[in-house]
Amino acid sequence: MTRPDTPALPTTRTYDEVAVGDVLPDLSVPVTRTLIVATALASRDYQDVHHDPELARERGSKDIFMNILTSNGLVERYATGWAGPAAVVKAIRIRLGVPNHPGDTMVLTGTVTGKSDEDRSVDLAVKGTNGLGAHVTGTVTLRLPGEAR
Repeated sequence: MTRPDTPALPTTRTYDEVAVGDVLPDLSVPVTRTLIVATALASRDYQDVHHDPELARERGSKDIFMNILTSNGLVERYATGWAGPAAVVKAIRIRLGVPNHPGDTMVLTGTVTGKSDEDRSVDLAVKGTNGLGAHVTGTVTLRLPGEAR
């Protein structure tokens, strides 16, 4: 029995609810200095360009910048946030473009580009852009349940 003050679990999209061409809602991610440093440290990426502004500038960057593991994690968060908790990530393939620097906002966008009846998987094209252009582009493949959960 669910208590009245217990929030409902988010629903998961089913395979049958999704169509090629569906557009995912945008997700804005403020790129803060704390986000860049904390996620680099959490992923054990101690490269100085992710936490030391002076050394990042010495190496040709205008400031510290986000690491690829954080970008990958944000793409996964975006896809699974749209799909729901019962979705299973089968693959993520990304390519980095321009850096994410502190003070900018990355906006993630996506579109359903394919479906496979064989295993109820859907392919998403995902892009994260900031004030400089495309930070991350790629694809995510998710397996969705066949019936409502």
